[in-house]
Formats: sequence, C-alpha cells, structure tokens
Amino acid sequence: MRIMALDIGETRIGIAISDPGERVASPVCVLPAADVLSHTKPFKRVLEDWEPELLLCGLPRTLSGEEGPQAARIRDTATRIARACDLPLEFADERLSSQEAKRSLREKGMSEREMRGKIDMIAASLFLQAWLDARRRQGER
Repeated sequence: MRIMALDIGETRIGIAISDPGERVASPVCVLPAADVLSHTKPFKRVLEDWEPELLLCGLPRTLSGEEGPQAARIRDTATRIARACDLPLEFADERLSSQEAKRSLREKGMSEREMRGKIDMIAASLFLQAWLDARRRQGER
C-alpha cells in the first residue's frame, strides 16, 4: 500500500510517498497550501501519479509529547484534505522533523534560500519513514 505524507504548513505543504511495500519514504514535492486545499490540478496530478491509499499527516507535538498549539488547525486541515481525496487519514508525530530536514540540507551545503522549497517535503519523508519503521517493528513482535 502506498502512503502519502503531508507536512502541512500555513503557506506550503510538503509531500512524501512510500513505496508500495511500505519500506522507504521519498520526498515528492512542495505545493502551495491553497492548491492542496482547493484540490487544484497540481495536487490532483500528484494523487493520480502516486495513487496513495492512506494519508499520513504530521501533527506538531511539544517536546513533552502533548499536542502543540497548531495541532487543532492541522487536524482540521488534514481532515478536509482527506475527505476531498476520499482517503483514510492517520497522524504521525512530526516533532523536530523540520529541524532534522534543515540539518540534513545544510550538511549537503545548501543555503537558507536553496532550502526554502525543500524543507517541507524532506520533513514529510522523515516522519513518514519513522512511521513506517515503527509499524514494521510492531509487526515483527
């Protein structure tokens, strides 16, 4: 089953996808949040190209594990997107995924300007990979 992860921001939404075997997460693209929410042609094309069967959205949590202040907005936005796509929805802890994405891109020598459009899709792939790995570990028990 292919899983599509969304890192939902106010301006941009980063998109990542799993392979059909649910082993590897890969960054796909970053789209304007308005395009995803309005289900415009660019987002429809991503859905058609990848044919996800589940939507996984990052949920901001505090370091103590509680839902962060943006969580209610993210839940609402994710629910609207999932309904429009007619896909089941789950949430993943996205704690520190954006910072990890920035660190990774910085290590590759990218400037802040070069990183701007990439951080969100890298963050989506990071929390998707962590979610896939955790699910696989649970299945091995």
